[in-house]
Amino acid sequence: MNQIKRIAIALLLGFMHLAAFAQDASTNEASNDLMRSNGKIFLVMTIVVVLIAGLLLYLISIDRKISKLEKK
Repeated sequence: MNQIKRIAIALLLGFMHLAAFAQDASTNEASNDLMRSNGKIFLVMTIVVVLIAGLLLYLISIDRKISKLEKK
């Protein structure tokens, strides 16, 4: 079970690293400036963080339920 968690964390960190370099800053400056000036970038980032945290908590709860079933 610990090995699965380690693999999942490694994949998650790997994908986050790739996403950081996925876009060129010069092509998205206008849209980023617009969202920053309106203050909506914080709303978007909050929604993304809440969704990712919710998915992570859901996966942890499923893992615990499966572990209980395996022990029985």
